[in-house]
Amino acid sequence: MATLSAVSSASWPNPNPSPNSTFLSQQSHPEQSSVVQDPTAMRQHQGTGLSGDGGEDESFSSSPNHHTVQSPNSNLREVVSYSTSSIPSLLHISFNQDHGCFAAGTDNGFRIYNCDPFREIFRRDFDRGGGIGVVEMLFRCNILALVGGGPEPQYPLNKVMIWDDHQSRCIGELSFRSEVRAVKLRRDRIVVVLEQKIFLYNFADLKLLHQIETIANPKGLCAVSQLTASLVLVCPGLQKGYVRVEHYASRRTKFFLAHDSRLACFALTTDGQLLATASTKGTLVRIYNTSDGTRLQELRRGADRAEVYSMAFSSTAQWLAVSSDKGTVHVFGLKVNSGSLGNDKSRGASDANLAVTSSGSSLSFIKGVLPKYFSSEWSVAQFRLHEGSQYIVAFGHQKNTVVILGMDGSFYRCQFDPVTGGEMTQLEYHNFLKPEEAF
Repeated sequence: MATLSAVSSASWPNPNPSPNSTFLSQQSHPEQSSVVQDPTAMRQHQGTGLSGDGGEDESFSSSPNHHTVQSPNSNLREVVSYSTSSIPSLLHISFNQDHGCFAAGTDNGFRIYNCDPFREIFRRDFDRGGGIGVVEMLFRCNILALVGGGPEPQYPLNKVMIWDDHQSRCIGELSFRSEVRAVKLRRDRIVVVLEQKIFLYNFADLKLLHQIETIANPKGLCAVSQLTASLVLVCPGLQKGYVRVEHYASRRTKFFLAHDSRLACFALTTDGQLLATASTKGTLVRIYNTSDGTRLQELRRGADRAEVYSMAFSSTAQWLAVSSDKGTVHVFGLKVNSGSLGNDKSRGASDANLAVTSSGSSLSFIKGVLPKYFSSEWSVAQFRLHEGSQYIVAFGHQKNTVVILGMDGSFYRCQFDPVTGGEMTQLEYHNFLKPEEAF
């Protein structure tokens, strides 16, 4: 098993840096062009932000009708306006780390929404094009990571801009020699995913801590745990179908073969102990223990090939939601939870769910004879959507609810019955791009 070492420092990085630290100078790297920082602008990004219950005390500032801000660096100049006159084209949607909010990148800016209750929290519309292809939130605080996108990008596609909404401007940037595919944030780290490389930075000073080479990764597949005590990062390995898991607290690297085909989608529990994977075939979803690569369960999405768009664990790791281009969101019952790995005892609700759908597994009649991972299990609950549209999923804060976001601007909140399963009940629908739906 390989041992990790920090690239830019002989000592292992402090997992809890001071949030009041300012941006420092950055070492150069062949894949990285430059780092630009405003040394007076970095705020304490862990202590300010939206209220946990979606109340009215959010700290995101409201923008005036039109204003220009200028940072000490000329390439951080922003022109921001507020407008509801037209429906923009959607380029990106993503949930924040606790699934209580979501961000939308459009062809002229970005917007932030609360999930429960559903409402638009704020928007930033840029003049001169303004396309945003990636918006990554940091829980509910005022710091966001932005990457340009669309036909008229606001920023170059090879730059990650650190936006402080208290100041309505960018306070730093990370520049690379190739396009940025994805960005992941923790309270103490920034992860930037390129086509074949991943960079891990300290959030407080943008110091490069680690770099990882991967197989071609056009989707920017990467997942990070969110518990402060430990950092687990999952990404594709250097060979088709292989997963690489970095356990930074114990300085361990683990590789294992997850699928024979190329990887298409990841999901990681908050504590980083359970990993869900899907391949480009899209028929099976597998659950792994990230510590040793053990396959714990195999779930069957369907018999036909499909492109899996999104997967999400529930907060207790009792359920897994999956969306694909087939237009159905599936909810699966899991036999294990990250708090009791190695314990074969199933939850009562999961047992009931599996009993409802046991006929769906071709090996269910000998499930007690073969190890459980040889038996693929069908979903407990389903929700039908438009086939071919792209949707992402997360579990809602209300019990047994799923939130579904579509690239067509749709917002669904659905509820499933954990005992009887079957079709989910639609509780709520909005089109979050339409002006009349803005709160």
